[in-house]
Amino acid sequence: MSSERESMEFDVLIVGAGPAGLAAAIRLKQQAAAAGSEISVCVIEKGAEVGAHILSGAVMDPRALEELLPDWKALGAPLDTPVREDKVLLLQESGSRQIPHALLPDCLTNDGNYIVRLGNVVRWLGEQAEALGVEIYPGFAGAEVLYDEAGAVMGVATGDVGLTREGVPGPAHQPGMALHAAYTLFAEGCRGHLGKQLEARHGLRANSDPQTYGIGIKELWEVPSAAHQPGLVVHTTGWPLRADTYGGGFVYHLEGGLVAVGHVVGLDYANPYLSPFEEFQRFKTHPAIRAYLDGGKRLAYGARAIAAGGLQSLPELIFPGGALIGDDAGFLNAARIKGSHGAIKSGMLAADAIADALAQGRRDRLEAYPAAFRASWLHAELHSTRNFKPYMKKGRWLGSLLFGLDQKLLRGKAPWTLRNTADHDKLRPAGQSERIDYPKPDGRLTFDRLSSVFLSNTNHEEDQPCHLRIGDPGVPIRINLARFDAPETRYCPAGVYEIVNDGETAEPRLQINSQNCIHCKTCDIKDPTQNITWVAPQGGEGPIYQGM
Repeated sequence: MSSERESMEFDVLIVGAGPAGLAAAIRLKQQAAAAGSEISVCVIEKGAEVGAHILSGAVMDPRALEELLPDWKALGAPLDTPVREDKVLLLQESGSRQIPHALLPDCLTNDGNYIVRLGNVVRWLGEQAEALGVEIYPGFAGAEVLYDEAGAVMGVATGDVGLTREGVPGPAHQPGMALHAAYTLFAEGCRGHLGKQLEARHGLRANSDPQTYGIGIKELWEVPSAAHQPGLVVHTTGWPLRADTYGGGFVYHLEGGLVAVGHVVGLDYANPYLSPFEEFQRFKTHPAIRAYLDGGKRLAYGARAIAAGGLQSLPELIFPGGALIGDDAGFLNAARIKGSHGAIKSGMLAADAIADALAQGRRDRLEAYPAAFRASWLHAELHSTRNFKPYMKKGRWLGSLLFGLDQKLLRGKAPWTLRNTADHDKLRPAGQSERIDYPKPDGRLTFDRLSSVFLSNTNHEEDQPCHLRIGDPGVPIRINLARFDAPETRYCPAGVYEIVNDGETAEPRLQINSQNCIHCKTCDIKDPTQNITWVAPQGGEGPIYQGM
Protein backbone atom coordinates (compact mmCIF):
# COMPACT_ATOMS: atom_id res chain seq x y z
CA MET A 1 0.00 0.00 0.00
CA SER A 2 2.98 2.34 0.46
CA SER A 3 3.26 2.63 -3.35
CA GLU A 4 -0.18 4.26 -3.41
CA ARG A 5 0.86 7.07 -1.11
CA GLU A 6 1.01 10.61 -2.32
CA SER A 7 3.88 12.64 -0.94
CA MET A 8 4.47 16.21 0.16
CA GLU A 9 7.76 18.02 0.84
CA PHE A 10 8.55 20.48 3.62
CA ASP A 11 11.63 21.98 5.17
CA VAL A 12 10.49 20.88 8.63
CA LEU A 13 7.88 18.33 9.69
CA ILE A 14 6.63 18.26 13.28
CA VAL A 15 4.74 15.25 14.63
CA GLY A 16 2.38 16.44 17.37
CA ALA A 17 0.59 19.75 17.93
CA GLY A 18 1.24 20.09 21.65
CA PRO A 19 3.20 22.81 23.46
CA ALA A 20 6.57 21.55 22.20
CA GLY A 21 5.57 21.04 18.58
CA LEU A 22 3.73 24.33 18.23
CA ALA A 23 6.48 26.27 20.01
CA ALA A 24 9.01 24.81 17.56
CA ALA A 25 6.80 25.73 14.61
CA ILE A 26 6.32 29.31 15.83
CA ARG A 27 10.04 29.73 16.53
CA LEU A 28 10.99 28.46 13.07
CA LYS A 29 8.72 31.01 11.41
CA GLN A 30 10.04 33.77 13.68
CA GLN A 31 13.64 32.91 12.80
CA ALA A 32 12.82 32.78 9.09
CA ALA A 33 11.14 36.20 9.23
CA ALA A 34 14.10 37.69 11.11
CA ALA A 35 16.48 36.34 8.45
CA GLY A 36 14.27 37.41 5.55
CA SER A 37 13.96 33.82 4.36
CA GLU A 38 11.29 31.16 4.08
CA ILE A 39 10.99 27.90 6.03
CA SER A 40 8.04 25.66 5.18
CA VAL A 41 6.71 24.03 8.35
CA CYS A 42 4.06 21.31 8.62
CA VAL A 43 2.56 20.04 11.88
CA ILE A 44 0.47 16.87 11.98
CA GLU A 45 -1.74 16.04 14.95
CA LYS A 46 -3.42 12.68 15.58
CA GLY A 47 -6.26 14.26 17.57
CA ALA A 48 -9.43 15.36 15.83
CA GLU A 49 -8.50 18.98 16.53
CA VAL A 50 -5.57 20.86 17.99
CA GLY A 51 -5.75 20.36 21.76
CA ALA A 52 -8.06 17.32 21.60
CA HIS A 53 -5.53 15.02 23.28
CA ILE A 54 -4.03 17.61 25.65
CA LEU A 55 -4.48 16.87 29.34
CA SER A 56 -2.50 18.41 32.17
CA GLY A 57 -2.98 19.68 35.72
CA ALA A 58 -2.09 22.48 34.98
CA VAL A 59 -0.20 25.20 36.77
CA MET A 60 1.95 26.89 34.15
CA ASP A 61 5.25 28.69 34.57
CA PRO A 62 5.12 31.40 31.86
CA ARG A 63 8.91 31.75 31.54
CA ALA A 64 9.28 29.92 28.23
CA LEU A 65 6.12 31.51 26.82
CA GLU A 66 7.58 34.94 27.63
CA GLU A 67 10.62 34.05 25.53
CA LEU A 68 8.57 32.66 22.64
CA LEU A 69 5.86 35.33 22.48
CA PRO A 70 6.78 38.29 24.73
CA ASP A 71 3.44 39.99 23.95
CA TRP A 72 1.39 36.92 24.89
CA LYS A 73 -0.96 38.97 27.07
CA ALA A 74 -1.79 41.39 24.27
CA LEU A 75 -2.27 38.43 21.93
CA GLY A 76 -4.96 37.03 24.22
CA ALA A 77 -3.22 33.96 25.63
CA PRO A 78 -5.71 32.14 27.90
CA LEU A 79 -3.63 32.47 31.06
CA ASP A 80 -6.49 34.01 33.01
CA THR A 81 -5.99 32.81 36.57
CA PRO A 82 -2.81 33.84 38.40
CA VAL A 83 -1.97 31.74 41.44
CA ARG A 84 -3.17 33.67 44.49
CA GLU A 85 -2.75 31.08 47.23
CA ASP A 86 -0.63 27.95 47.55
CA LYS A 87 -1.22 25.03 49.95
CA VAL A 88 0.48 21.68 50.40
CA LEU A 89 -1.52 19.27 52.57
CA LEU A 90 -0.49 16.05 54.26
CA LEU A 91 -3.62 13.89 54.20
CA GLN A 92 -4.45 11.28 56.80
CA GLU A 93 -7.53 9.13 56.44
CA SER A 94 -9.79 11.47 58.38
CA GLY A 95 -7.79 14.67 58.68
CA SER A 96 -5.14 16.85 57.11
CA ARG A 97 -2.28 19.10 58.06
CA GLN A 98 -0.92 21.98 56.02
CA ILE A 99 2.85 21.89 55.59
CA PRO A 100 4.35 25.30 56.50
CA HIS A 101 5.69 27.24 53.53
CA ALA A 102 9.03 27.65 55.30
CA LEU A 103 9.56 23.89 55.02
CA LEU A 104 8.75 23.69 51.32
CA PRO A 105 11.54 23.69 48.71
CA ASP A 106 11.34 26.52 46.19
CA CYS A 107 10.31 24.11 43.43
CA LEU A 108 6.96 23.55 45.19
CA THR A 109 5.97 27.23 45.31
CA ASN A 110 3.97 28.91 42.55
CA ASP A 111 4.49 32.66 42.77
CA GLY A 112 4.12 34.16 39.31
CA ASN A 113 2.51 31.05 37.81
CA TYR A 114 -0.95 30.61 36.29
CA ILE A 115 -3.67 27.99 36.60
CA VAL A 116 -4.63 27.10 33.03
CA ARG A 117 -6.65 24.72 30.94
CA LEU A 118 -3.73 23.55 28.83
CA GLY A 119 -5.91 22.40 25.95
CA ASN A 120 -7.08 26.00 25.54
CA VAL A 121 -3.50 27.29 25.68
CA VAL A 122 -2.49 24.79 22.99
CA ARG A 123 -5.39 25.81 20.75
CA TRP A 124 -4.27 29.41 21.11
CA LEU A 125 -0.68 28.45 20.24
CA GLY A 126 -2.05 26.73 17.15
CA GLU A 127 -3.75 29.97 16.12
CA GLN A 128 -0.48 31.88 16.55
CA ALA A 129 1.36 29.29 14.47
CA GLU A 130 -1.17 29.39 11.64
CA ALA A 131 -1.06 33.19 11.61
CA LEU A 132 2.66 32.90 10.90
CA GLY A 133 2.09 30.52 8.01
CA VAL A 134 2.51 27.13 9.65
CA GLU A 135 0.46 24.37 8.02
CA ILE A 136 -1.35 22.33 10.71
CA TYR A 137 -3.22 19.14 9.85
CA PRO A 138 -5.29 17.67 12.72
CA GLY A 139 -6.70 14.18 12.31
CA PHE A 140 -3.49 12.79 10.79
CA ALA A 141 -1.59 10.25 12.88
CA GLY A 142 2.09 9.62 12.25
CA ALA A 143 2.15 5.85 11.74
CA GLU A 144 5.60 5.08 10.31
CA VAL A 145 9.02 6.74 10.34
CA LEU A 146 10.48 7.04 6.85
CA TYR A 147 14.23 6.65 6.25
CA ASP A 148 16.48 7.48 3.31
CA GLU A 149 19.07 5.12 1.83
CA ALA A 150 21.69 6.26 4.38
CA GLY A 151 19.36 5.49 7.31
CA ALA A 152 18.53 9.11 8.14
CA VAL A 153 14.96 10.07 9.01
CA MET A 154 13.33 11.73 6.01
CA GLY A 155 9.81 12.19 7.40
CA VAL A 156 6.83 10.08 8.37
CA ALA A 157 3.90 8.36 6.73
CA THR A 158 0.45 9.00 8.09
CA GLY A 159 -1.76 6.02 8.79
CA ASP A 160 -4.11 4.49 6.28
CA VAL A 161 -7.79 5.14 6.93
CA GLY A 162 -10.47 2.53 6.29
CA LEU A 163 -8.55 -0.66 7.01
CA THR A 164 -10.65 -3.50 8.36
CA ARG A 165 -9.94 -5.31 11.61
CA GLU A 166 -7.88 -7.80 9.60
CA GLY A 167 -5.70 -4.98 8.26
CA VAL A 168 -6.91 -5.11 4.65
CA PRO A 169 -8.45 -2.17 2.77
CA GLY A 170 -12.19 -1.77 3.29
CA PRO A 171 -14.68 0.05 1.04
CA ALA A 172 -13.74 3.46 2.50
CA HIS A 173 -9.97 2.89 2.39
CA GLN A 174 -7.69 5.87 1.87
CA PRO A 175 -3.91 5.38 1.92
CA GLY A 176 -1.80 7.57 4.14
CA MET A 177 0.45 10.38 2.96
CA ALA A 178 4.26 10.32 2.83
CA LEU A 179 5.46 13.58 4.37
CA HIS A 180 9.11 14.31 3.62
CA ALA A 181 11.27 16.94 5.28
CA ALA A 182 14.87 18.00 5.71
CA TYR A 183 14.31 17.71 9.47
CA THR A 184 11.57 15.98 11.44
CA LEU A 185 10.79 16.84 15.07
CA PHE A 186 8.91 14.29 17.16
CA ALA A 187 6.63 15.95 19.71
CA GLU A 188 4.13 13.17 20.41
CA GLY A 189 4.04 13.67 24.18
CA CYS A 190 4.74 11.09 26.85
CA ARG A 191 5.69 7.60 25.56
CA GLY A 192 5.26 8.55 21.92
CA HIS A 193 5.14 5.37 19.87
CA LEU A 194 7.36 6.71 17.08
CA GLY A 195 9.76 8.18 19.61
CA LYS A 196 9.97 4.76 21.26
CA GLN A 197 10.92 3.22 17.90
CA LEU A 198 13.53 5.90 17.27
CA GLU A 199 15.09 5.33 20.68
CA ALA A 200 15.47 1.62 19.89
CA ARG A 201 16.72 2.02 16.30
CA HIS A 202 19.29 4.71 17.08
CA GLY A 203 20.31 3.52 20.57
CA LEU A 204 19.26 6.83 22.11
CA ARG A 205 19.07 5.33 25.61
CA ALA A 206 22.51 3.76 25.61
CA ASN A 207 23.84 6.36 28.05
CA SER A 208 20.71 7.27 30.00
CA ASP A 209 18.58 5.73 32.72
CA PRO A 210 15.22 4.12 31.91
CA GLN A 211 12.37 6.60 31.92
CA THR A 212 10.07 6.35 34.93
CA TYR A 213 6.43 7.41 34.86
CA GLY A 214 3.29 8.29 36.74
CA ILE A 215 -0.33 8.14 35.68
CA GLY A 216 -2.33 11.31 36.22
CA ILE A 217 -6.12 11.10 36.35
CA LYS A 218 -8.12 14.32 36.26
CA GLU A 219 -11.66 15.63 36.33
CA LEU A 220 -13.02 19.10 35.67
CA TRP A 221 -15.84 20.22 37.95
CA GLU A 222 -18.22 23.16 38.16
CA VAL A 223 -18.63 23.89 41.87
CA PRO A 224 -20.86 26.10 44.04
CA SER A 225 -19.62 29.66 44.48
CA ALA A 226 -19.26 29.19 48.23
CA ALA A 227 -16.61 26.51 47.67
CA HIS A 228 -14.81 28.29 44.86
CA GLN A 229 -11.60 30.25 45.43
CA PRO A 230 -10.14 31.44 42.09
CA GLY A 231 -6.36 31.20 42.09
CA LEU A 232 -6.12 28.61 44.87
CA VAL A 233 -3.60 25.79 44.30
CA VAL A 234 -3.77 22.75 46.59
CA HIS A 235 -1.28 19.88 46.39
CA THR A 236 -1.52 16.83 48.63
CA THR A 237 0.58 13.91 49.74
CA GLY A 238 -0.39 10.94 51.90
CA TRP A 239 -3.80 9.23 51.99
CA PRO A 240 -5.17 7.26 50.17
CA LEU A 241 -1.76 5.91 49.10
CA ARG A 242 0.44 3.98 51.47
CA ALA A 243 3.83 5.39 52.41
CA ASP A 244 5.69 3.01 50.08
CA THR A 245 3.79 4.24 46.99
CA TYR A 246 4.71 7.50 45.27
CA GLY A 247 1.90 9.88 44.38
CA GLY A 248 -0.31 12.76 45.40
CA GLY A 249 -3.31 14.86 44.50
CA PHE A 250 -4.15 18.36 43.35
CA VAL A 251 -7.04 20.79 43.34
CA TYR A 252 -6.75 23.89 41.14
CA HIS A 253 -9.39 26.64 41.23
CA LEU A 254 -9.85 28.28 37.82
CA GLU A 255 -12.07 31.21 36.94
CA GLY A 256 -15.78 30.78 36.18
CA GLY A 257 -16.60 28.39 39.00
CA LEU A 258 -14.36 25.63 37.61
CA VAL A 259 -12.11 23.34 39.64
CA ALA A 260 -9.61 20.84 38.26
CA VAL A 261 -9.11 17.89 40.61
CA GLY A 262 -6.71 15.04 40.01
CA HIS A 263 -4.42 12.41 41.42
CA VAL A 264 -1.05 10.99 40.31
CA VAL A 265 0.28 7.51 41.10
CA GLY A 266 3.86 6.53 40.28
CA LEU A 267 3.89 3.56 37.95
CA ASP A 268 6.65 1.93 39.97
CA TYR A 269 4.06 0.74 42.50
CA ALA A 270 4.44 -2.86 43.69
CA ASN A 271 0.97 -4.11 44.67
CA PRO A 272 -0.80 -5.55 41.58
CA TYR A 273 -4.17 -4.98 43.28
CA LEU A 274 -3.68 -1.22 43.33
CA SER A 275 -5.96 0.67 40.94
CA PRO A 276 -4.94 4.28 40.19
CA PHE A 277 -8.51 5.04 39.07
CA GLU A 278 -10.05 3.84 42.33
CA GLU A 279 -7.35 5.61 44.36
CA PHE A 280 -8.41 8.85 42.67
CA GLN A 281 -12.06 8.19 43.48
CA ARG A 282 -11.14 7.58 47.12
CA PHE A 283 -9.03 10.75 47.15
CA LYS A 284 -12.09 12.86 46.35
CA THR A 285 -13.90 11.54 49.45
CA HIS A 286 -11.36 13.02 51.87
CA PRO A 287 -13.00 15.81 53.90
CA ALA A 288 -10.35 18.34 52.79
CA ILE A 289 -11.06 17.59 49.12
CA ARG A 290 -14.78 16.90 49.04
CA ALA A 291 -15.37 20.29 50.67
CA TYR A 292 -14.52 21.84 47.29
CA LEU A 293 -16.67 19.41 45.26
CA ASP A 294 -19.86 18.73 47.25
CA GLY A 295 -22.86 20.04 45.36
CA GLY A 296 -20.83 20.43 42.19
CA LYS A 297 -21.11 18.83 38.76
CA ARG A 298 -18.45 16.76 37.02
CA LEU A 299 -17.91 18.05 33.48
CA ALA A 300 -14.97 16.15 32.04
CA TYR A 301 -12.61 13.25 32.69
CA GLY A 302 -9.25 12.11 31.36
CA ALA A 303 -5.99 10.34 32.15
CA ARG A 304 -2.43 10.59 30.90
CA ALA A 305 0.95 9.04 31.60
CA ILE A 306 3.58 11.46 32.90
CA ALA A 307 7.32 11.18 32.23
CA ALA A 308 8.92 11.72 35.63
CA GLY A 309 12.54 10.54 35.38
CA GLY A 310 14.08 13.96 34.88
CA LEU A 311 17.56 14.76 33.64
CA GLN A 312 19.20 11.33 33.97
CA SER A 313 16.34 9.68 32.07
CA LEU A 314 16.56 11.98 29.04
CA PRO A 315 17.65 10.01 25.95
CA GLU A 316 20.08 11.36 23.41
CA LEU A 317 17.97 14.06 21.79
CA ILE A 318 19.13 13.87 18.16
CA PHE A 319 19.57 11.37 15.35
CA PRO A 320 20.22 11.75 11.62
CA GLY A 321 17.35 13.78 10.20
CA GLY A 322 15.64 14.97 13.36
CA ALA A 323 15.20 15.22 17.10
CA LEU A 324 12.94 14.51 20.08
CA ILE A 325 11.32 17.44 21.87
CA GLY A 326 8.91 17.92 24.77
CA ASP A 327 7.71 14.85 26.60
CA ASP A 328 8.65 12.61 23.68
CA ALA A 329 12.07 13.05 25.32
CA GLY A 330 10.84 13.61 28.90
CA PHE A 331 11.47 17.26 29.80
CA LEU A 332 8.80 17.37 32.53
CA ASN A 333 10.02 18.44 35.97
CA ALA A 334 8.26 16.02 38.34
CA ALA A 335 9.44 17.87 41.45
CA ARG A 336 7.69 21.04 40.24
CA ILE A 337 4.71 19.09 38.81
CA LYS A 338 5.16 21.11 35.61
CA GLY A 339 6.06 20.27 32.04
CA SER A 340 4.58 22.77 29.59
CA HIS A 341 7.36 25.34 30.11
CA GLY A 342 10.00 22.67 29.50
CA ALA A 343 8.18 21.46 26.40
CA ILE A 344 8.00 24.97 24.96
CA LYS A 345 11.66 25.69 25.70
CA SER A 346 12.85 22.40 24.17
CA GLY A 347 10.86 23.11 21.01
CA MET A 348 12.45 26.56 20.77
CA LEU A 349 15.97 25.19 21.22
CA ALA A 350 15.47 22.56 18.52
CA ALA A 351 13.92 25.13 16.18
CA ASP A 352 16.91 27.46 16.58
CA ALA A 353 19.28 24.62 15.67
CA ILE A 354 17.23 23.76 12.57
CA ALA A 355 16.94 27.38 11.44
CA ASP A 356 20.73 27.76 11.61
CA ALA A 357 21.29 24.49 9.75
CA LEU A 358 18.84 25.38 6.96
CA ALA A 359 20.32 28.88 6.63
CA GLN A 360 23.75 27.30 6.06
CA GLY A 361 22.42 24.66 3.67
CA ARG A 362 23.29 21.84 6.07
CA ARG A 363 21.45 18.53 6.51
CA ASP A 364 23.56 17.12 9.33
CA ARG A 365 22.88 16.08 12.93
CA LEU A 366 21.50 18.90 15.03
CA GLU A 367 24.40 18.96 17.51
CA ALA A 368 23.57 22.58 18.35
CA TYR A 369 20.28 21.51 19.96
CA PRO A 370 21.64 19.36 22.84
CA ALA A 371 24.51 21.85 23.24
CA ALA A 372 22.04 24.72 23.64
CA PHE A 373 19.98 22.65 26.08
CA ARG A 374 23.03 22.00 28.25
CA ALA A 375 23.65 25.76 28.40
CA SER A 376 20.03 26.68 29.12
CA TRP A 377 18.02 27.49 32.23
CA LEU A 378 15.95 24.37 31.52
CA HIS A 379 19.01 22.14 32.02
CA ALA A 380 19.89 24.02 35.20
CA GLU A 381 16.34 23.56 36.52
CA LEU A 382 16.24 19.83 35.74
CA HIS A 383 19.73 19.36 37.18
CA SER A 384 18.74 20.94 40.50
CA THR A 385 15.80 18.50 40.95
CA ARG A 386 17.36 15.45 39.27
CA ASN A 387 17.33 13.32 42.42
CA PHE A 388 13.64 13.87 43.22
CA LYS A 389 12.20 10.65 41.78
CA PRO A 390 15.05 8.40 43.01
CA TYR A 391 14.61 9.85 46.50
CA MET A 392 10.86 9.23 46.40
CA LYS A 393 11.43 5.59 45.50
CA LYS A 394 12.71 5.25 49.07
CA GLY A 395 9.20 5.89 50.44
CA ARG A 396 7.19 8.97 51.33
CA TRP A 397 8.84 9.88 54.62
CA LEU A 398 12.50 9.13 53.94
CA GLY A 399 12.23 10.36 50.36
CA SER A 400 10.62 13.66 51.38
CA LEU A 401 13.26 14.21 54.07
CA LEU A 402 16.15 13.50 51.71
CA PHE A 403 14.74 15.68 48.93
CA GLY A 404 14.03 18.49 51.41
CA LEU A 405 17.63 18.40 52.63
CA ASP A 406 18.85 18.25 49.02
CA GLN A 407 16.89 21.38 48.12
CA LYS A 408 17.13 23.40 51.36
CA LEU A 409 20.71 22.70 52.40
CA LEU A 410 22.45 21.78 49.15
CA ARG A 411 20.28 23.98 46.87
CA GLY A 412 20.05 21.14 44.35
CA LYS A 413 23.84 20.95 43.99
CA ALA A 414 24.48 17.58 45.62
CA PRO A 415 27.70 15.99 44.30
CA TRP A 416 25.83 12.80 43.45
CA THR A 417 23.22 11.77 40.90
CA LEU A 418 20.97 8.88 41.84
CA ARG A 419 19.80 6.40 39.22
CA ASN A 420 16.32 5.63 37.88
CA THR A 421 15.03 2.13 37.15
CA ALA A 422 12.20 0.90 34.93
CA ASP A 423 8.63 0.71 36.28
CA HIS A 424 7.33 -2.45 34.60
CA ASP A 425 9.32 -4.96 36.66
CA LYS A 426 8.30 -3.65 40.09
CA LEU A 427 5.08 -5.64 40.61
CA ARG A 428 5.06 -8.28 43.36
CA PRO A 429 3.25 -11.55 42.69
CA ALA A 430 -0.40 -11.45 43.70
CA GLY A 431 0.18 -14.21 46.25
CA GLN A 432 2.61 -11.93 48.11
CA SER A 433 0.35 -8.88 47.98
CA GLU A 434 -2.58 -7.56 49.98
CA ARG A 435 -5.91 -7.22 48.20
CA ILE A 436 -7.43 -3.73 48.22
CA ASP A 437 -11.20 -3.47 48.59
CA TYR A 438 -12.41 -0.29 46.94
CA PRO A 439 -15.86 1.10 47.75
CA LYS A 440 -18.55 1.20 45.09
CA PRO A 441 -19.04 4.59 43.42
CA ASP A 442 -21.90 6.76 44.66
CA GLY A 443 -22.56 8.50 41.31
CA ARG A 444 -22.29 11.95 42.92
CA LEU A 445 -18.69 12.31 44.04
CA THR A 446 -17.22 9.00 42.89
CA PHE A 447 -17.85 7.23 39.58
CA ASP A 448 -17.13 4.11 37.56
CA ARG A 449 -14.81 3.83 34.59
CA LEU A 450 -17.38 3.64 31.81
CA SER A 451 -19.33 6.74 32.84
CA SER A 452 -15.98 8.50 33.13
CA VAL A 453 -14.84 7.46 29.64
CA PHE A 454 -18.13 8.82 28.31
CA LEU A 455 -17.10 12.28 29.57
CA SER A 456 -13.79 12.05 27.69
CA ASN A 457 -15.65 12.10 24.33
CA THR A 458 -13.64 9.08 23.19
CA ASN A 459 -14.45 7.52 19.85
CA HIS A 460 -12.84 4.78 17.74
CA GLU A 461 -14.08 3.06 14.60
CA GLU A 462 -14.54 -0.56 15.67
CA ASP A 463 -13.71 -2.15 12.31
CA GLN A 464 -10.02 -1.28 12.18
CA PRO A 465 -6.82 -3.02 13.32
CA CYS A 466 -6.54 -3.01 17.11
CA HIS A 467 -4.06 -0.32 18.16
CA LEU A 468 -3.17 -2.25 21.34
CA ARG A 469 -0.80 -4.91 20.08
CA ILE A 470 -0.24 -8.11 22.09
CA GLY A 471 3.15 -9.64 21.33
CA ASP A 472 2.59 -13.16 22.70
CA PRO A 473 -1.16 -13.90 22.98
CA GLY A 474 -0.54 -16.51 25.67
CA VAL A 475 1.23 -14.16 28.10
CA PRO A 476 -1.86 -12.34 29.49
CA ILE A 477 -3.22 -15.63 30.90
CA ARG A 478 -0.05 -17.67 31.40
CA ILE A 479 1.88 -14.93 33.23
CA ASN A 480 -0.20 -11.83 33.97
CA LEU A 481 -3.28 -13.65 35.26
CA ALA A 482 -1.48 -16.57 36.89
CA ARG A 483 1.21 -14.55 38.63
CA PHE A 484 -0.20 -11.02 39.05
CA ASP A 485 -3.99 -11.60 38.89
CA ALA A 486 -4.37 -9.58 35.66
CA PRO A 487 -3.07 -6.14 36.72
CA GLU A 488 -4.06 -4.64 33.34
CA THR A 489 -7.70 -4.80 34.47
CA ARG A 490 -6.79 -2.38 37.28
CA TYR A 491 -4.04 -0.08 36.00
CA CYS A 492 -6.04 0.89 32.90
CA PRO A 493 -8.23 3.92 33.76
CA ALA A 494 -10.67 3.26 30.91
CA GLY A 495 -11.85 -0.35 31.24
CA VAL A 496 -10.00 -1.47 28.11
CA TYR A 497 -8.81 -4.82 29.49
CA GLU A 498 -11.08 -7.58 30.81
CA ILE A 499 -10.58 -11.23 31.72
CA VAL A 500 -13.63 -13.14 30.48
CA ASN A 501 -14.82 -16.75 30.49
CA ASP A 502 -16.97 -17.88 27.57
CA GLY A 503 -18.80 -20.61 29.45
CA GLU A 504 -18.29 -22.89 32.43
CA THR A 505 -15.68 -25.10 30.77
CA ALA A 506 -13.88 -22.44 28.73
CA GLU A 507 -10.44 -21.13 29.61
CA PRO A 508 -10.21 -17.47 30.61
CA ARG A 509 -9.07 -15.04 27.94
CA LEU A 510 -8.09 -11.39 27.72
CA GLN A 511 -10.66 -9.19 26.01
CA ILE A 512 -9.46 -5.80 24.70
CA ASN A 513 -12.14 -3.10 24.48
CA SER A 514 -9.95 -0.84 22.38
CA GLN A 515 -12.79 1.57 21.62
CA ASN A 516 -12.57 2.71 25.28
CA CYS A 517 -8.88 3.65 25.06
CA ILE A 518 -8.13 7.25 26.08
CA HIS A 519 -4.52 7.03 24.86
CA CYS A 520 -2.90 7.33 28.29
CA LYS A 521 -0.17 4.75 27.36
CA THR A 522 -0.21 3.20 30.87
CA CYS A 523 -0.49 -0.35 29.49
CA ASP A 524 2.56 0.18 27.27
CA ILE A 525 4.51 1.27 30.37
CA LYS A 526 3.28 -0.93 33.23
CA ASP A 527 2.68 -4.31 31.58
CA PRO A 528 5.07 -6.54 33.57
CA THR A 529 6.33 -8.50 30.54
CA GLN A 530 6.27 -5.52 28.13
CA ASN A 531 3.99 -7.58 25.93
CA ILE A 532 1.57 -4.70 25.14
CA THR A 533 2.52 -2.08 22.56
CA TRP A 534 0.39 1.02 22.03
CA VAL A 535 0.36 2.40 18.48
CA ALA A 536 -1.71 5.21 17.01
CA PRO A 537 -5.16 4.26 15.69
CA GLN A 538 -6.72 6.07 12.75
CA GLY A 539 -6.17 9.81 12.81
CA GLY A 540 -8.86 11.88 14.52
CA GLU A 541 -9.79 9.17 17.01
CA GLY A 542 -9.42 8.85 20.76
CA PRO A 543 -10.57 11.45 23.28
CA ILE A 544 -11.65 14.99 22.55
CA TYR A 545 -10.84 16.82 25.75
CA GLN A 546 -12.64 20.12 26.19
CA GLY A 547 -9.89 22.40 27.45
CA MET A 548 -8.47 19.89 29.91
